[in-house]
Amino acid sequence: MKMSREAISLCALNKTLNRVEHKLQNIKAQFTVLDSSIQKLSENFECQSTTLENQMDQNEIWISLLEDRFTSVEINLFYSYICETIHYLHSQVLEKLPDLVRALPTLSSVLRKKGKNQRIRLAWESVLEMLGLQEGNVKALCAFFIAHSSDACYYPINQRQNYSTNISSIIMKVVKNQLLQHSLLSAVHVVEHGKAWEAFLDQKAL
Repeated sequence: MKMSREAISLCALNKTLNRVEHKLQNIKAQFTVLDSSIQKLSENFECQSTTLENQMDQNEIWISLLEDRFTSVEINLFYSYICETIHYLHSQVLEKLPDLVRALPTLSSVLRKKGKNQRIRLAWESVLEMLGLQEGNVKALCAFFIAHSSDACYYPINQRQNYSTNISSIIMKVVKNQLLQHSLLSAVHVVEHGKAWEAFLDQKAL
């Protein structure tokens, strides 16, 4: 009788332990799901924060373009460097994707399609890295181009030299927005230390 009671007690204890272990497993599973949800929320928050920061940067650039009063010569100088940089960016992407030349007739087509096409995105990122540019730099340059393309004139290199022998100092002096300033300085570097100007002339000669 004593053994029977001990067996019953042991059986009850095992059942209780099994229930406790099952509850612990459920709690552990819930914590795993919760941890995963928190991680996803954190990633989404970081992504949204980055997007918001980028939007704020772009808004500040547009405000700067509307508020800053550049002279016509300054606009033409900046515009000229931007034209050559944009063209060079486009030509470098096409060099990496020769089979997509017809599908990517402009830089804007590259920007539109890179989000949906991995090859285009990888080529784009490779070109940016090669030239020391960031996505934000390109957006800033495009914003300036859009804002002033209707009234700006392109200056070839010899004409630019007549107006200024140190374009970087002009940019540092008159461009107040930091992102736009850095983007223009980067464009100058691409043109003066790369082959952007030669590539631009080759295209105009076609």
